Amino acid sequence: MSELVVETRSLVKRYGGSGQRAVAAVDGLSMRVERGSIYGFLGRNGAGKTTTIRMLAGLAKANSGSARVLGLDAGRDSIAILERTGFVIDKMLLPSMNGNDLVRFNRGFFPRWSDALAKRYAESLEIPMDRKFKKLSHGNKTKLCLLLALAQNPELLVLDEPTAGLDPVVTDQLLRVLVEDFANDGRTILMSSHHLSEVEKIADWVGIIDKGKLLLEARLDDIRANYRRVRAVGERLPQRGPEVVTVSATEGVADYVLSADAEGFAAGLRSNGATILDVAPMNLSEIFLELVGKESHVPVEVLA
Repeated sequence: MSELVVETRSLVKRYGGSGQRAVAAVDGLSMRVERGSIYGFLGRNGAGKTTTIRMLAGLAKANSGSARVLGLDAGRDSIAILERTGFVIDKMLLPSMNGNDLVRFNRGFFPRWSDALAKRYAESLEIPMDRKFKKLSHGNKTKLCLLLALAQNPELLVLDEPTAGLDPVVTDQLLRVLVEDFANDGRTILMSSHHLSEVEKIADWVGIIDKGKLLLEARLDDIRANYRRVRAVGERLPQRGPEVVTVSATEGVADYVLSADAEGFAAGLRSNGATILDVAPMNLSEIFLELVGKESHVPVEVLA
């Protein structure tokens, strides 16, 4: 069994007081991030991604449940976790310091810090290190935050919406660094995003969260291999089934999204007199929209 670098169990974080007034930003979240993987943590704005990451970093306290990072308790062992994990969360640093100042400031906090890596990324990402942080463009602020995280030489890199607001050239730069210089060295990335096309380029695992609940966690290759859309015409077509994720019907045509065994499901429909119009694969964007675009959700699907 693969080693888990991040594991949460029934994790809950509420805001806004107690009782009915409380709002669950994270609601019973159980997720697993394997060592050496690139895990795309997907959800709309406000889905619970940032709150989850803040709990992993020890910046927010869970109401219930547990979270472990690198085998350590996220609530009790936050200092030890921060020494071994590069977090890029708020992208806000000391505004009056320039890049060189921030390198010197951060160096003493991390036992595995590498000046060579800091210099390498300053050059390869073309960051103006002599300019104050508050004077940098949005893209250069993001690149500097990534440089500081990578120079820690961490085992795990946790990124919260790292490409938000970046142009395609800077985005491509950052994704290349993450894959070629970090993940290819056998280390682990947990990256939250609502930009599915970017995650799909580099991730091998995906978790989809909405309203604080994990709706899907699976290897991306398994999602591509198993999820299908089946369109059928017939009378008294079934509305439920263990593999049915969603179903909609219009004027006698039923549109099913299935998480597994689409051909077997279609054969069952045919045996009951239905006509199958189409069995088609689905991309990640289509699956995401089906899951988060519905008011009611099926339980989390874990494809090991």
